[in-house]
Order: sequence, then structure tokens, then C-alpha cells
Amino acid sequence: MRIIEIFDTTLRDGEQSPGVNLSREEKLEIARQLGRLGVDIIEAGFAASSPGDFEAVRQIAREVRGVTVCSLARTVQSDIDSAYEALREAENPRIHVFLATSDIHLKYKLRMTREQVLEQIDQAVRYAVKYMSNVEFSAEDAGRTDIDFLCQVAEVAIRAGAKVFNVPDTVGYLTPHEYAEKIRALRERVPGIDKIKLSSHCHDDLGMAVANTLAGIQAGITQVEVTINGIGERAGNASLEEVVMALATRADFYQAKTNIDLGQIYRTSRLVSKLTGMVVPPNKAIVGANAFAHESGIHQDGVLKEKLTYEIMKPETIGLSESKLVLGKHSGRHAFREKLVELGYQLSDEEINEVFRRFKELCDKKKTVTDEDIVALVEDKQLVDRSDLYQLEYLHVSCGNTAVPTATLRLRKPSGEIVEEAAVGNGAVDAIYKAIDRATGDAVELVSYQIQSVTGGRDALGEVRVQVKRGEVLANGRGVSTDVLEASAKAYLDAINRLGVGRTQAAAARVRAGV
Repeated sequence: MRIIEIFDTTLRDGEQSPGVNLSREEKLEIARQLGRLGVDIIEAGFAASSPGDFEAVRQIAREVRGVTVCSLARTVQSDIDSAYEALREAENPRIHVFLATSDIHLKYKLRMTREQVLEQIDQAVRYAVKYMSNVEFSAEDAGRTDIDFLCQVAEVAIRAGAKVFNVPDTVGYLTPHEYAEKIRALRERVPGIDKIKLSSHCHDDLGMAVANTLAGIQAGITQVEVTINGIGERAGNASLEEVVMALATRADFYQAKTNIDLGQIYRTSRLVSKLTGMVVPPNKAIVGANAFAHESGIHQDGVLKEKLTYEIMKPETIGLSESKLVLGKHSGRHAFREKLVELGYQLSDEEINEVFRRFKELCDKKKTVTDEDIVALVEDKQLVDRSDLYQLEYLHVSCGNTAVPTATLRLRKPSGEIVEEAAVGNGAVDAIYKAIDRATGDAVELVSYQIQSVTGGRDALGEVRVQVKRGEVLANGRGVSTDVLEASAKAYLDAINRLGVGRTQAAAARVRAGV
């Protein structure tokens, strides 16, 4: 079978999702997990876009081994210089250069002629090759680029030294048939293209990103550019888990496979969802909450008799345990540690002690603690130990159908100062958020508020996700607790903390790439 290389751009294109603002530590955590997942290339960021992105790329290049680490760059020498400097310590670095090639981009965005574009591509790729042989070129908006000109672009890039030629359907415009035909035309008409890697990068504006990517594989693509959970600009990118599981499940049809450790898929999906604040829809293929759930009586009957009747994949394949083994208040630290390993977590002794303490507290509140509860506890540890962030120390809420909702709380400020505030509101959550605004002195606009049960039962953990806005900057927050009001407060504070981190890193000024 052919090996299809997985180029993961979660940390670059995925982070360009509105409202997503990952810290350097969060990027590194995701990059390490991508390494465990077995991706071949990690696009760690756009080094020239901001000092924060530069440092994130450099740290990932320094610490994540066994994988190619890549940085995006425009066809500008200063961008390429920044990419090289950030990637100096990578085990196997790659510079990824891009320039738009469609007539609509040339006319309205670049205001360049085709001849000027070809010349700039040639110069940029040759300049990047001076630093390293592993250079990729992307023809932005290749989907809407005339095939004759696209062939010229590919020929120039290959002749200049590019080892990978990427064909992005940047705006998700093409159908699978059209995308495959474009790939076949390139393979037939461009000299030397058989000696390099052909790559796909498909967006989901018309819901065809995965279909186009798979069509590209059938047409000869050997590298696919994807993101975890399909996140990214606008409607997102082709989803890594969907492409990988399509190849694994239908190996008989595609005759291709990847180097992905399938058992790490669910764990990686949860991590990215937690750190980006982007909820995975319940009906999302492969990793959605309902992907292996059956409600119909007919379906249930079939699955009870033979799972193959309604399941074409085993949940265990992606690391989603069906086990309902329950841990309780009498369980010891050793059993708890083993459960964490079983669930795919590798925590330090200090982190295990902290999560175990919170597990014991939860056992006093819940009759049954499930695997999902433990996952939520681990993932909710997030940034609470950071001394430079607001921390919730006390919360009291008074409300009722004949009483004015009132919230009283105590916060520890980044400076270490303790502040107490109270407020009334139009409901308990509104009162909490007004009290937090008073305590922080930083009123933000609440854009969205979502609440859901992590597990079943009256004592279920509640998960709250919010999105807040300060000026033009968005941030997502998440909180988990058996008390939904406490979860609401934690989510709001998490979002405010992320706005603060983003502001100090000047991440809002990051240049947005359009590939």
C-alpha cells in the first residue's frame, strides 16, 4: 500500500479559527500529542507573524522529536529568514513558502502579473533552499487557478528546488471530480513532478474538504494537509481523523495507509477541543459524542446481536474506551494512576496528585464516577495553577423565583491581591459575571454561553463553554464542575485569563495566512 504522509496544520491554520488564541505552552502540549499521534509533519506556526508565534515554533522545533517541524512563510526574504531562525534546532525542519496564483487574487490582492508571480516564486524558493533542502511551495487558491498557469507555477517551483508542491483549494470551491482532475493534469503535464511530493490542502466551505482530499489521494496525492477536528479558517479544513479513518476503514478501496497511531485519535481530539475552546459537535464523524451511540430500538437490537450491523469501526480503535469500570472514594492512588494511563494520559507525579485530590472531592459529591468524569477532571486542570491569572477562591449565589439573584465571590488577582465583590443580576449567571467584572475591573462582552452534561445522572458534571469579546479580540473559556454555577464562573474567568495572556503576547496582531 502507498503511505500517505500526514501534514498537520492545527497549530497554524487551525489556530486561525476566530476566537482561538493558543499560548506557547498550549501549542507545545498539542505538538507533543501530535508527535504521539504519529503525524509526519507539524506546521508549528507562522514564525514571522509575531514574536509569540516565533517563540512557539522555536520551542516546538527544539523539543518535539521524531517528526518534521515546519513554519509557514510568505515569498518574502524576511519571512523565510524568520522561519529558518525559528527552525534551527529542529531535527528535520521544513520551510513552507506560499503565494497566491489565481487571477482573482493576482488582480485584487497582489496586483501582480502572472510573470511577476512566477519570478517571485522562483526567487523565494531558491532563497529558502539556501537554508535547507526541505522546502514546500503552496499555490494559494490553486482551486481557482487556471490549470495552464498552475502547471507553470509547479514547474517553476520544482525547478527552483521545492521538494513538495501543495495544491490548496483555499476557499473550498472545487468538487471532488474537479480536484482530482487538477491533480491528474499536474502529474501528466509538469516535468519532474514525479520526483517530488504532491500535497493537498482542502477547505470545507461547501462541506467537501474530506471528499476532495480523498479524491486527491486517488489521483496521486502523497501528502495531505489536515487539522484535528477539522478546525481552521471559516468552515475549517479537512479533518485529520476523518481522512485517516477513511483510509483505515476502506483500505480495500483506497489501497493507502498512514503512520498514525489510531489509538491516539480521540485523546488528541479532546485535547485540541479543550485548549482551543471549540466544541466538537455531537454528530461529528469519528470523534463526536454520538459517533458510536445508538438510540433507535432497531439499531440497538442490531448492535446487541452483532456490532457490525451498525458500526463500521470499533470505538476502541480510536482510543475511545467502552469500559464502564468505576472508580470510587475507596480507590487508591495506584489504581487511579493506572486508569489515567488506560485513558491515554501521561501526567507528572505532581499533576497526578492534584487531579487525584480533585477526584476524591468529586467522589464525595457523586455516587458514580465514570471515565468521562475523570477525563473532564484531567482536562479542567488547564491553567488553574498559573500564578499570573485570576483564580476563583470562593463563590456564593443566592437566587429564587421571588428573590433578587445575588452573587458574592472572592478572587485572587495576578498580583496576589485578594478581592471580594458582590453583584445582582438578571439571573444567577448574570449576577456571577457582573461580580467578576467588578472584581477584575475588566468588563467584556459575552458572545456565547453553552452548557452541557459531561455524564448522565442528577449528579453529573456540568461543562460550560463561553466566548467573550474585548474590542475586536475573541477568546473562549471552559469550566467543569458538579455545580453549573461554579462551572459558569470558571469558564468566564478562563476566557478573561486567555484574553490577558493573548494581550501580553500581542497575539491579536498576528498576521493571518490565507493558505
